[in-house]
Amino acid sequence: MSAPTIDEGKLEAFMGRFVQDMGAGATAPLVLIGDKLGLYKAMADGAPVTPAELAERTGCRERYVREWLSQQAASGYVEYDPPSRSFRLPPEQALALADDDSPVFIPGAFQLLAAIFKDEPHITERFRTGEGFGWHEHDPDLFEGTERFFRPGYLANLVDSWLPSLEGVVAKLEAGARVADVGCGHGASTILMAQAYPSSTFTGSDYHEGSIEAARRAAERAGVADRVTFEVASAKEIGGGPYDLVCVFDALHDMGDPVGAARQIRSQLAQDGTWMVVEPFAGDALEENLTPVGRVFYAGSTMLCTPASLSQEVGLALGAQAGEQRLTEVLREGGFTRVRRSAETPFNLVLEARP
Repeated sequence: MSAPTIDEGKLEAFMGRFVQDMGAGATAPLVLIGDKLGLYKAMADGAPVTPAELAERTGCRERYVREWLSQQAASGYVEYDPPSRSFRLPPEQALALADDDSPVFIPGAFQLLAAIFKDEPHITERFRTGEGFGWHEHDPDLFEGTERFFRPGYLANLVDSWLPSLEGVVAKLEAGARVADVGCGHGASTILMAQAYPSSTFTGSDYHEGSIEAARRAAERAGVADRVTFEVASAKEIGGGPYDLVCVFDALHDMGDPVGAARQIRSQLAQDGTWMVVEPFAGDALEENLTPVGRVFYAGSTMLCTPASLSQEVGLALGAQAGEQRLTEVLREGGFTRVRRSAETPFNLVLEARP
């Protein structure tokens, strides 16, 4: 066989992409360091700071801080002023790196990535055996990182956009509704809804006991524990209905038996109730998802979502890029006759399902 002809231009472009990717990967642990040690928060006022000054503010060693700041400047995360040899965190980066309540806060994404790297040997082995790898089996950084990664999107959209996109739901919430948040994790979505609608009551559920314990602590801190309860239960085990609203945030595709979960949710929903399904944004065809966002979601699907589903009964393995058509088929098979896309963002697909 003859050797393939190499297009030098394409090779050069690919190697340039590799350098960008390697730089991004190498930056991830430094973002975690900045987050854990409060380095970004100590620069959040936007004033120029020298490595020595930042080290003093944070109780760190100057030599390490100097190297960290240099890498952050090379990454475009901070700005460097040569004459004064000082560094500055611009307000835009401060919003993304130093404000936990910002709708664009990103350190949680890097914490999630850290867990993926730690669990790579387990997923590699599953490629060989075909077995699943349960959510509960992952490194603990995944649980906190996931909450911190998704919470900004919920802050930006849940109350102001997604819930109002549902027919008649906001009026029910304002009057006093019963709400179930299935697969709630650390309870960020549940607590945000409880804070916005004090007349309603909320029940969050998740099969992962550690996450439920964290959610209960978070509800206490938020001052909503009198109206929010959390319980350990899988989606096919939820009870306590009828509910006026059931929510599943970024979790349906992780379930082994999403059709069975849909049937159980249907059984717990009030006659005029609504199920809001929030999933990662995706088109129905693979080629529609070959984008920067799709790149991230397919990676998460490979390392987290597909193994989680395969570890459970049925193991349908929808994947994080299932798309509206496939998700609608699952909801209809589960007993929902009316399904529509009610809202979307570049990262989210929101479906309204009615009996």
